[in-house]
Amino acid sequence: MSETPFYPREKLLEKQKYFQSVHKYTHLKGPVDKITSVVIPLALAATASFMIGRGIYNMSHGIGKKE
Repeated sequence: MSETPFYPREKLLEKQKYFQSVHKYTHLKGPVDKITSVVIPLALAATASFMIGRGIYNMSHGIGKKE
């Protein structure tokens, strides 16, 4: 007894041919992959840079110190 596959073999081969023919980096081949591999890291880097900059500004001006 064999189980039925989750995804039809023809569609799988079609997807494989498509992804093998695209000449981009592997992590940028899918339509949603640009969000996970470009946008999210850029947002995290921008947020971290802003918070570090604000912390340095506050330390240099003595803002936010507890008594």
